[in-house]
Amino acid sequence: MIDQVPVDNGADNGADNGAEKDADHGGRNWRPAAGLAALRLRAELLGRIRNFFRERDVLEVETPLLASTTALDLHLASMEVRCEGHKEQTADGRIDHRLFLQTSPESFMKRLLAAGSGPIFQLCKAFRDGEVGPHHNPEFTLLEWYRPGFHRETLMDEVESLVRSLLPIGPAMRMTYRDAFCKYAELDPFQASLSALQEYVGRLGFRADADPPDRDTCLDLIVSRVVQPALGRGAVFLYHFPASQAAMARLAADNPLVAERFELFVDGIELANGYHELANSREQRHRFLADREKRSQRQLPDLPMDERLLAALEHGLPDCAGVALGVDRLLMLLASPHTVSAMKLDAVMAFPFSRV
Repeated sequence: MIDQVPVDNGADNGADNGAEKDADHGGRNWRPAAGLAALRLRAELLGRIRNFFRERDVLEVETPLLASTTALDLHLASMEVRCEGHKEQTADGRIDHRLFLQTSPESFMKRLLAAGSGPIFQLCKAFRDGEVGPHHNPEFTLLEWYRPGFHRETLMDEVESLVRSLLPIGPAMRMTYRDAFCKYAELDPFQASLSALQEYVGRLGFRADADPPDRDTCLDLIVSRVVQPALGRGAVFLYHFPASQAAMARLAADNPLVAERFELFVDGIELANGYHELANSREQRHRFLADREKRSQRQLPDLPMDERLLAALEHGLPDCAGVALGVDRLLMLLASPHTVSAMKLDAVMAFPFSRV
């Protein structure tokens, strides 16, 4: 476990902690938001993470931040750049110069797995547009790893081992998605009607009469506003999400209504999201097409399908489980174990979005 060092939101060692320091610079906030204590803590954390995987013979890899495709998930907004040197021909014969900053290295890492890499991990930057807030930054540090031969439960065990080696927490509680809803929201997410879910989120203050939220949007709102705050202190895994939220996870063999997907929360903060990975290229193509159709219905930008990933799945993805973990949030929890509700990512990032 890493020794915890209080972080004073950038007050130490020359980091900015007041507008008066910027008066001579036209009010431009040039100083880092995080102080040296936070920067040193980050360096130690990254080293400990690398040691954890080195001891388990998991290979560190590096993949591109720019790609010709990106996530089709309705709830992930990608950032795109124009690159004159990139000339991808579209289905209708146009030349597409777009490249996308990756929301996750998942696609590239699965291509490595299909090529025979064995177990791999990566520490990298990821990008998600529109995600700005106390626990969100459009550019953030992600830890992602994949374990051939693992399934959901064994990967949950390893995630818990990593997190408990870094944070002063006890054993994680494990709850199904349904049990968490029944306990904290007092409704069954699989049995409740759409109208009942819409009425529920309406009572939470969500109003969208012109464009009523669909089932998954309602469920996500209830998780974030009711379930997540009720999880309390310590580590909690939620697993067996609805099949409609499977994303790139396979469905449970004994219950096709649920996906072999889990999320880890620590002190009410979402920290990790993992899957027993879908390896069937036909099913993945079907999900991609369904996502593109939903994007079209919502008048969201049309995005290309990741044919290279589908080809890798067709070639053969080993049976594996994978997970993505937010390093900045982990650092935030480590830096302020008793006041996480008041902590912000800015306190542990040298240059957050507000200073770029």
